[in-house]
Amino acid sequence: MLRTATLLATAVFVATTGLARADGDAEDGKKVFRKCMACHDIGENAKNKVGPILTGVVGRTAGTLPGYSYSDAMVQAGKDGVVWSNDELNIYLTNPKELVPGTKMTFAGLKKEEDRANVIAYLDTFQ
Repeated sequence: MLRTATLLATAVFVATTGLARADGDAEDGKKVFRKCMACHDIGENAKNKVGPILTGVVGRTAGTLPGYSYSDAMVQAGKDGVVWSNDELNIYLTNPKELVPGTKMTFAGLKKEEDRANVIAYLDTFQ
């Protein structure tokens, strides 16, 4: 119940502030993505690392990339309907453990709205 209320409040905030639209700058997002590269790979020859491949992540149901061992929490998030839209990615990248308590992702999140929009625009280029 608390998780649902938190997700709803965050979604309302994102919807009313206009965050995480596909209007970020993909080139700047490529630079921001360097923070992600220790754990994630992206592109044509990407391989799973500590985190899953992020090629095609936009539009993917959480916890469903074949060949990656997700936390039970991330698999459950997918079963609960989490799909990585731009808005959902914005919420997750703000504070991963708030959206998916129990996720294996140890990254604290991207606090700057512009960084999130840019990295999401970058991810969007790998569909």
